Amino acid sequence: MSWPGLDASLAAPDPALARGRRRIVLVGVLFALLFAGLGLRLLHLAPEERTAEAAPEPPLAEPVRRRPDLVDRRGELLATDVPVPALAADPAQIADPGRTAERLARILGGIDPAVLERRLVKAKEAGRRFAWIAHRIAPSAELAVLEAGLPGVFLRTSEHRVYPKGSAASHLLGFVDIDNRGLAGVEHALDYGRLAALRDAREVALSIDLRVQAALRDELGRAFREFRAIGACGLVLDVRTGELLGLVSLPDFDPNAGGTARPEQRKNRCTGGSYELGSLFKVLSHAAALDSGRVRVGQRFEIPAALRIGRHTIRDVHPARRPYTAAEIFSHSSNIGTAQMVFAAGGAEPLRSMLGRLGLFERAPIELLEVARPQVQKAWPDVVTATVSFGHGIAVSPLRFAEAVASLVGDGTLVRATLLELPESTPLQPGPRVASRRTVEDLRWMMWLTVADGTAKKAAVPGYLVGGKTGTADKAGRGGYRRGAVLASFVGVFPLDAPRYLVLAVIDEPKASAASGGTRYGGKVAAPVVGSVIARIGPLLGVPPSDPAVESRFRERWLAMRPTAATDTGGPRFAAVDARR
Repeated sequence: MSWPGLDASLAAPDPALARGRRRIVLVGVLFALLFAGLGLRLLHLAPEERTAEAAPEPPLAEPVRRRPDLVDRRGELLATDVPVPALAADPAQIADPGRTAERLARILGGIDPAVLERRLVKAKEAGRRFAWIAHRIAPSAELAVLEAGLPGVFLRTSEHRVYPKGSAASHLLGFVDIDNRGLAGVEHALDYGRLAALRDAREVALSIDLRVQAALRDELGRAFREFRAIGACGLVLDVRTGELLGLVSLPDFDPNAGGTARPEQRKNRCTGGSYELGSLFKVLSHAAALDSGRVRVGQRFEIPAALRIGRHTIRDVHPARRPYTAAEIFSHSSNIGTAQMVFAAGGAEPLRSMLGRLGLFERAPIELLEVARPQVQKAWPDVVTATVSFGHGIAVSPLRFAEAVASLVGDGTLVRATLLELPESTPLQPGPRVASRRTVEDLRWMMWLTVADGTAKKAAVPGYLVGGKTGTADKAGRGGYRRGAVLASFVGVFPLDAPRYLVLAVIDEPKASAASGGTRYGGKVAAPVVGSVIARIGPLLGVPPSDPAVESRFRERWLAMRPTAATDTGGPRFAAVDARR
């Protein structure tokens, strides 16, 4: 078929064009054959690849659970987790445990190859697919393990607990085991105690202030070393909120190596031990007597040279040579006078009632797990009532005692200590009333008198009204009390015009030194510790100087009550002060 006007040269076939088309077809066929060959090769390799993908991954251990950061009330970091390279093994994939153990021991160092071999063999025989080799390895060891290419040995990431402040707050914080599980202190309570609800928090703010903690540890440590004591404890408690701003127990330890600490280092003496606190207890027995309404601060008592109760005889170290008022019995720390006051108030019943209201028969409900149970007599005959009144025959933890004193000198309502920071917006809910306001005011005044002109003059701090009570308790042993072994202590409160903080120091078995005038009494050993702590932390905590008018009123009250020359037959006003108590 032809078309009119069509150029004849265009209608004829072109040999060159035909050759080009044939070449294109040939190239296409070659590429098709090439891709077909590649496809067949892929099909041939597919089973091997699927087999490689199906090979089991190194078995997974239970992940080391991250712990919350612990910070002080000002946000200072106390404890945190750091991710670190770790080494583990699948025992089932290790054909030669001995050779593997030897090579790992050379790489890691500090590992006994025989011990590691036994562990791998035991895990393999038990059918276990996972075993830790090291929870933390150095980066250089990590590279060496990769280069070694040991079958069944693989790297993991673990959490390592770090305490940046070292021993600064060891008994509060506690420490963890190799699996990052808490073994003591707050760390233990986060896993097994009252703080378990905070276990998954990112951060837990504690009530302590590291500045207060440092001052307390410095001053307590100085006395611990100077008097060559076997132990010591101290605390700072907010009287209003119950927050613990500091807690120290000596000897202490580094929580970064808590597992290597000795038992006497790990013991929290503030919460984990019960002690007969001696004359410190007179704060509580005087409160019971005054609160009964049957005893008044200015009431006078004859103080005999000895008080006989059945077969027992009670004496004072320095016998009184005239009648004492109740206030003088407190500031002179007379055992005989204190017992007489308690009997005048009604004996065992008002004393037991006061101690019960203060919680002295129960463990302190603080967040820690290391809390000792009080040791209390079941029966309270007259001799037990008398000895308990001056701090023997009953043993409590220093923390429990501090709570009781804070309750009595704050506003007379029950105070419970806590290790958690309370937000400023938290409304304070006062506890049940344990003593009348009149009793609280009388106690504050008698505690001031003890520091101003009694057994605790070394606790005085310029600018602050400080009140307190000294104690020197004989330590119990088998079959009685140990000769020469005492517990020297002092509890102080400041500022007395508006009590805010309580400071307690207890020195266990101090040895006499020149600094204490050759004695081991609380007024010479523990009272200076508390005075030094108050002088350091008062300005840090923003406590303003006390109002001089309040001290003037305190002094006027004493001048109106002090014995006159006609009644004071014992020489100088405080000639009979028992510095020991």
